This record gives sequence, structure tokens and C-alpha cells, in this order.
Amino acid sequence: MTLRVLCVFLLSGWLSVSAAALPIPENGPALRIQGSNTIGADLGPALVEGLLQEQGLLKIHRETPDTANEQRIVGQTAQGQRVVIEVAAHGSSTGFTALKNASADLAASSREIKDSELLALQALGDLKSPAAEQVIAIDGLAIILNPANPLEQLNTEQLARIFAGEVKTWEELGGRGGAIHLYARDDQSGTYDTFKELVLSRRGKSLSSAAKRFESSEQLSDAVSADPQGIGFIGLPYVRQAKAVAIADGASQAMLPLNSLIATEDYPLSRRLFFYLPPDSRNPWAQALATFAQSPQGQAIVATSGFVSQTVQAMSVTPNALMPEGYQSLSRHAQRLTVNFRFAEGSASLDNKARQDLARVLDYIKRNGKTERAVTLVGFGDLKDDPARADLLSKLRAMAVRRELVRNGVVMREVRGFGALMPVATNSADEGRIKNRRVEVWVY
Repeated sequence: MTLRVLCVFLLSGWLSVSAAALPIPENGPALRIQGSNTIGADLGPALVEGLLQEQGLLKIHRETPDTANEQRIVGQTAQGQRVVIEVAAHGSSTGFTALKNASADLAASSREIKDSELLALQALGDLKSPAAEQVIAIDGLAIILNPANPLEQLNTEQLARIFAGEVKTWEELGGRGGAIHLYARDDQSGTYDTFKELVLSRRGKSLSSAAKRFESSEQLSDAVSADPQGIGFIGLPYVRQAKAVAIADGASQAMLPLNSLIATEDYPLSRRLFFYLPPDSRNPWAQALATFAQSPQGQAIVATSGFVSQTVQAMSVTPNALMPEGYQSLSRHAQRLTVNFRFAEGSASLDNKARQDLARVLDYIKRNGKTERAVTLVGFGDLKDDPARADLLSKLRAMAVRRELVRNGVVMREVRGFGALMPVATNSADEGRIKNRRVEVWVY
């Protein structure tokens, strides 16, 4: 939808600044955003500021009301009219509640919408449709310790037992320091929901009641930094003065929360950050913000806010003995793009993020002159009883991506399938198997 088309909202009580500008409401905020503290603390306001600048507004600034974790981003038209966008950051769940009771126009979430929320909001349209579910950034949950803690890596099984209160001392993990002190986000937090899903629930565990809970990411991180016996989990931009450790899941290698591993979602605790906007929304600012967030300018703001942008880049991969020989050879002669294509649950169709990434990959290929036999696709899958079936399915996934690229004028160099080799997550859980079903893009 273009900004010119959006001006039809004049008929529903909106005043237009100019023919090409977003309309300004006569009363109240232009846009109300509620949800994730991870997004709402800084990324959301920064994206709003970028949109206001794109709209040519002046004197853009943030105002902090008396309520904690809430902000107003304010701009001014050339005629002196005040434009206000409200951001309330009390946790991902609160965003979906606000959509339901019509107290927000857009929900910010640091986790995927739950089935129960999808059902409760079905009157607003399909919030899992590509237009409604917008992946705006990639984040990694960092497991943080006090900088003096000597431990360098943990696995997700250990994490589950630590945060369930079953592992009580650092000595049980080969470290030192006595009793373990747990720090966690509160129940409204998408960060907590993600940790619960990726670590605790998968192993039938619950968070220990001894954990200290925080609504603020910054306060949690600072508390761990000040406690030699502390451990916590946090979004990537909030590591601050703490120490992040490498994490392994199942048979995966231990990985630090590095940008390249988070961009491809290989890092075991990587996650997506979302905007959800009702498909039938009559607020043009909601759609405009989602569109801006996907743009190169929006993704640059994602990067400067400390998250991982979805801008496609090529990276060199160092071959090692744990890689199959064919993959080692590929890594010696080509570069891997910082994107993995993944698929909708229980489907051979690309998921919503993959649909967005397809356009980005095509743009990269064409801008860099890689349309003629310079692209190799590599498929992977989850573990099967028959390795030959795993190999076939992994190649079929790569072929599904090939079809989309060929349709857009790309002549492929090669399509390969490596089956269940090189898992990035455990194959003992549905979430891990879905993550292992992926397609990498390599360029020569």
C-alpha cells in the first residue's frame, strides 16, 4: 500500500499533511504500540523515529510519562501540528491483550504468537498471514554470568536443570563460587516465554521459585554483573557488562551469541522479533511502520540498536573436521549468505520470514552479479531412521528454494542435500527438528 493510497483515510476522520504523507489524526496518538520490553525499550522507539524522519516531521523527540516502561515519540509538522506515537513495553503478552481490547494498533512481540492468542484474535483477521506477521529483527538470548565466573560454555540440558533449581552450586558444573543465584524476566515477557519454550518446557521443567524476576532487561543484566554467583538470560543488546557463554543444543557445536550465527538462526537460543498488525487495520501508521522496519533504512536501525538485522551479507566459513568433506570443499571456495530459509511447521512451504528473505536474497544476487551459475543451495534436515530419506528430504527442501530463485531469473550452480548432518539443534524435540530443516545459500 502506497502512502498516496493511505490518504483515503481522510474519510474516517484523519487530516492529511500532504498528498504523499501519512494522515495525522485530529485527536489522540497516530499509533499505539504495546508489547515486548525487548523491542519497546529502544528498538521500537528508534524505528518510530526513523519513520517520523522519513515523513519529514520536525523536532522529533521522546517523552517519558510517569508510568515505567512507557514512552511517547513526538514529532511536529511544518505547520506546527504535534504527532504522537505511544509505546508501552510491559511484555509480549500484553501486546496481544491490547489488540483484543482495542487499546493498541500494533503488537510488538519477542516470540511467535501462541495458538490461544491466534484464536482469541481471529475476529481481527489471520494474524499468521504474511501481511500480519512481520519479522523485524533477529535476537539471541544470551546466557549471562558475572564476568569473574570462569565457565565458558553450557548446554541446554544443563540450563534447564540450573533454572529449575536442580543444579544448585557452581561446583556441580565444574566451576566455583558456591550457590547459584538465578535471575529471570517476568511472566509477561516474551524473553521469558522464549527461554521457557527453548529450554525449560522442552525438558519438562519449570522455573525455580527462587529466581529473582525483572520487568526491565537492563536491570536484570546489571544485577547479574554485580553478583559473582549470578546467572540470567537476556536479549542480545542487554548483555552490557556481563559475560555471555557459549551454548550447545543436543549434538550441535557450542556457539557464542555471535551476529553471524544469530542471523542464520543457527545459534541455539536465537529468536525472531515481531510486529503483529491486524490485516484489516484501518490505521495507516501501523502498516507504514511495519514496511519501514523491513526497509534497508529500518534494518540499519535494527543493527545500530544492538539486534541482528536481516540485511543479507556474505561471510567466510572456516572448514573443520566436523564438517562432511563436501561441505568443507564448499567453504574453501565459496561464501555463505547470512540467511537460512526455513519452512512453516508441518509444511513444505517457506515460512513468513523466508518469504521476506527471498526478496532480500534476490536483491543481493542481482546487485552482485550472481545470477549466472554462481549460487549453490544446501539443504539440511532432521534425523530419520533411514539416512537416505533424510538426504532426499534435505535436497527437496533446497529444490523448493531453487524454484523460487529460478522463477526470478537465477541460474543455479548446484543444489545439494546433506541430510541430518551438522544439526544446529537437538532432534529430540519438535522445535529442534524444525530448526534443523533449513536451506543455506552459498555464492561464488
